[in-house]
Amino acid sequence: MQPIRVAIIGAGNVACSLVQAISSASESDGVGVVHPVLGGYRIDDIEIAAAFDVDRRKVGLPLAEALFAAPNCTTRYTGIAAQVPVSCGMLADGVSSTLRNIVDISPEAETVSVDDVAQVLKLANVTVVVNLLPVGSHEATRNYAEATLRAGAAFVNCIPESVAGDADWHERFAAARLPLLGDDIKSQLGATAVHRALLDLCRAKAARVVRTYQLNVGGNTDFQNMTDPARAASKRRSKIASLEAITDPGVPVDAGPSGYVSSIEDNKVAHIHIDGELLLGMPFSMDLRLQVEDSPNAAGVAVDAIRAARIALDRGRAGAVPEACGLLFKAPPQQSSDREAADEFAAFAGAAAPEPSESSDAF
Repeated sequence: MQPIRVAIIGAGNVACSLVQAISSASESDGVGVVHPVLGGYRIDDIEIAAAFDVDRRKVGLPLAEALFAAPNCTTRYTGIAAQVPVSCGMLADGVSSTLRNIVDISPEAETVSVDDVAQVLKLANVTVVVNLLPVGSHEATRNYAEATLRAGAAFVNCIPESVAGDADWHERFAAARLPLLGDDIKSQLGATAVHRALLDLCRAKAARVVRTYQLNVGGNTDFQNMTDPARAASKRRSKIASLEAITDPGVPVDAGPSGYVSSIEDNKVAHIHIDGELLLGMPFSMDLRLQVEDSPNAAGVAVDAIRAARIALDRGRAGAVPEACGLLFKAPPQQSSDREAADEFAAFAGAAAPEPSESSDAF
């Protein structure tokens, strides 16, 4: 297979874990690899062709060095071979006021344009662009989506900003005959995935859920960024929508980032609580504590999203691709149960190629 040439937007913790996963794929024992092959593509078919960041401590460095520069704090599990230089990206609203004293913003970031980014993507022959900007980067995300359109690549939106779920962006990517995947990448064994599994169990046992909530505490810059309620709003909406999709109407559901504790670094601790009723109105409650390292947990799904985007590109899919998004993202264009999403994804990954430039009926 031809390599999948990828551009990473944001050389942060998730990017670090993602590139480690790609670099070590050929030596992997298969643990944590849900789909060794998707549409003929293996994880080691992914090739990082470009990367963007606005932190002067990363700009200009080989990606292998930049990914371990401050303020990144995820674990170094393996070596990284990626030597592509980190280009300066567009600033816009990509760095919140909360992170202004953490990120050393390159002066160049104020002047980089959409056309500048598109030119880098074209010169690097990028086929898939992966958005890993901080949560709440509304304008910056749209700037990179625009650059992706101009460069003729697929766009994978890993943050909660609505792009794949936005009718206008769907139509624009459909018109350009390019696939669009998103929004808000799931984690491999994340709080929302576990929470949904518990709610599915309740449904299978004919239990009535009367209320449920999810608390999340972390120590990386993502959680520090989300101490600003305005930045956290899209993440909260995404999580709640994912849970409401499998609960009865009117059930109180709350979920989102709940606190920042710097000493736990890239670790995340989630608390999931469910109250409900069983036969004769018998009340029950359950509590679950989940601790994971945040960035590798997301990278395990990102490697599938990248390959799904390339499959969609190969098959001429255009606009949002619901069959690929439902399994991989918290806020896809169309919500479904986890079983339905898994079945749709399996059919998508193994289906014969449709007619070129088929536009998904996502809206």
